[in-house]
Amino acid sequence: MKRTLIIIALVGVAGAVAAGFLVKGSGAAAESYRFVQVTRGDVQQTVSSTGTLGAVRTVQVGTQVSGQISELHADFNDHVRKGQVIARLDSTLLAQAVQQAQTDVDKARSSVEQTRFLADQAERLHAAESLTDTDYRTAIYNAAVAQTALASSQIALSRAQQNLEFATIRAPIDGIVIERDVDVGQTVAASLQAPQLFLIAEDLRRMQILASVDESDIGTIDDGQPVRFTVQAFPNRTFVGQVHQVRMQSKTDQNIVSYTVVVSVDNADGVLLPGMTATVTFEVAKAANVLRVPNAALRFRPSAALAAEVQAERAAAGDTGAAGLGADSAARAARRAGVAGAAGAAQGTAGTPTLGVGQGQASGTATGAARRANVVTLWYLDASGKPQSLRAHTGLTDGQFTEVTGPALREGMQVIAGLNTAGAAAAASSTATVNPFQSQQRQGPRPPGGM
Repeated sequence: MKRTLIIIALVGVAGAVAAGFLVKGSGAAAESYRFVQVTRGDVQQTVSSTGTLGAVRTVQVGTQVSGQISELHADFNDHVRKGQVIARLDSTLLAQAVQQAQTDVDKARSSVEQTRFLADQAERLHAAESLTDTDYRTAIYNAAVAQTALASSQIALSRAQQNLEFATIRAPIDGIVIERDVDVGQTVAASLQAPQLFLIAEDLRRMQILASVDESDIGTIDDGQPVRFTVQAFPNRTFVGQVHQVRMQSKTDQNIVSYTVVVSVDNADGVLLPGMTATVTFEVAKAANVLRVPNAALRFRPSAALAAEVQAERAAAGDTGAAGLGADSAARAARRAGVAGAAGAAQGTAGTPTLGVGQGQASGTATGAARRANVVTLWYLDASGKPQSLRAHTGLTDGQFTEVTGPALREGMQVIAGLNTAGAAAAASSTATVNPFQSQQRQGPRPPGGM
């Protein structure tokens, strides 16, 4: 008899403890919420990319003749004017080539004079029938060949003089030297292509960014769009620019297609340098002075018990549209928690049709298809401190804030964004009943002969 009384007492204590666990986790009032505020401001929809800063026009200065660098008159960051001498090659061999070409011209000119005299004499003799036709034609031919040789030697002289002029390197444009690739004493060979001696940027007060934009976003980029960008050298400063050109040439890298967008940049203060990496943000659309809410509020979903409770209160008040909203929220929360049957039972108690697992999914699908894609549900606390919901229409989003509109929304309104740690733990404990007297199952097989 005494043993029976002890067992009954233990069962009673276990029931009381289990009931305490259930009571502690039930009710929306026990939950602690995290809030965000509805504010008024601007929302910008953007596309991000990276690119490289560079001058609008750069010219590679090379040489058309080979030789050794004898003089340098320009260095890094020097401002040069068009036609200014910036380097010279050793012109010893080139000057000798000019002299040789001049000698060839003089020789050819003497040959022309001699052959022309002989041709005139042959013409007189041929007229007097003292010279055969063959000899006459030979004299005329020699005079013509000498004249051609003179013209060829004159061309060779002009070429040698031009090569001598090429030994003096001049700036082709007004600009600033951003690269110098040679030093005095270095030999350059102009064989298949002209070697680069300098790189001159025309005007660094106007620069451009060559940004690579993915093909999925290129359709939103147009000429004249405003652009913001930052560089690592000035992380706390935001620069502005404008889309100048969307190039049609595509580039494919690892099966990813992208296009080059040219962004014009004003660099009047000269802080931006060629080669800097720019993080570019293209402003695709903008909503100014609108109500906006942090995106965390759009992702909040209530528990099945809370949705059912709000549904029941609104159904009792005759708000059928709001009750449907509560039913839909309850069904989603129930499916997420894996207790759709329990949520359906709670809804049936509130006076609405009971939804099983399959029915809840079908109802949610039908409701989602009928609802506009830009309609969301926001949750807040009413004057009595009870959670309530309202519908709002969404607009532009910048990844942190989303534009919202609705008759019940107002600036400064506090909406629920989630549960605090204590509230989340309480909500989790309310979805499961734990028997404190149930023994924990051992992990792994028992050893042979073990108890």
